Amino acid sequence: MDPLAALTEIATLLERERASRYRSKAFRAAADAIESLTPAQLREPERLRRTPGIGETTLTVIQQALAGEVPAYLADLRERMGVVQSTLRPALRGDLHAHSDWSDGLTPIDDMVAAARDLGHEYLALTDHSPRLRVANGLSVERLTAQLELVPGFSGDGFTLLSGIEVDILEDGALDQEERMLAQVDVVVASVHSKLRMDARPMTARMLRAVTDPHTDVLGHCTGRLVEGSRGTRPASDFDAGAVFAACAERGVAVEINSRPERQDPPDDLIAIALEAGCLFSIDSDAHAPGQLSLLDHGAARAEAAGVPADRIVTTWPLARLREWLDRDRDRDR
Repeated sequence: MDPLAALTEIATLLERERASRYRSKAFRAAADAIESLTPAQLREPERLRRTPGIGETTLTVIQQALAGEVPAYLADLRERMGVVQSTLRPALRGDLHAHSDWSDGLTPIDDMVAAARDLGHEYLALTDHSPRLRVANGLSVERLTAQLELVPGFSGDGFTLLSGIEVDILEDGALDQEERMLAQVDVVVASVHSKLRMDARPMTARMLRAVTDPHTDVLGHCTGRLVEGSRGTRPASDFDAGAVFAACAERGVAVEINSRPERQDPPDDLIAIALEAGCLFSIDSDAHAPGQLSLLDHGAARAEAAGVPADRIVTTWPLARLREWLDRDRDRDR
């Protein structure tokens, strides 16, 4: 087995598993360290031990791969990392919610793009966080401007990197970025990240203001709940889902079906309310590392189980149709 491929697959599977970021980064660092080495150099254990980025665990993976084996570390990961099957997953053409190391993602933009291409995506939206989410290194106007200059360079050969932002919905419902910047990006995902335990009435007003903002395209992980994982659990926010989803349907805003297993957001009963309201949906990975882009299978399985028609999922649409929706008449003077 190719040692570089083994190290990269391990890193990808660790990211999908949402394991410690230091473990996945260690395997990516080892992959980077051996990328330029010759086959002969790879067979020199003492040389590898002196190579920055290679430790005993990654050295063992390299040696087992060179011996023609599937490294034990990789075999164990493959066994426990099952993929959720659904007939809807192959219909997904892209992803409108993903992060890079410009905010709280683990890897540079080019690694996210390479992983999206490997998955066969037609498009990916780069949606790093907005400025007031300081814990996530959110993008100031200046940093977002610099990122926007780079984004076009990642498209080509049937793949498009869309510009975007996951903009925080502030306590009063305003979006956490200057309007002139929101007007420049392709995709705006609006999400609540703070004061999640507000009373239902002010939370409803907060979300209504956000989804009726003319720049909002997607309502991200709408309840903010956590149901499993290393961050523990967190209850869903309380709001009038009927009113919020009716506003989404009226404005053409897609309700995100967030594919992260620790979120499972919206809950099934809220997906049913959004369906009844006539909402569009966006199945997104909310990936913070390349391996997490493949989590779309979780979101697709939940959408299929909930009876969401494929044609109402914007991430099943080809890029041309997606752009028509993104360029829709927002009735900005309303």
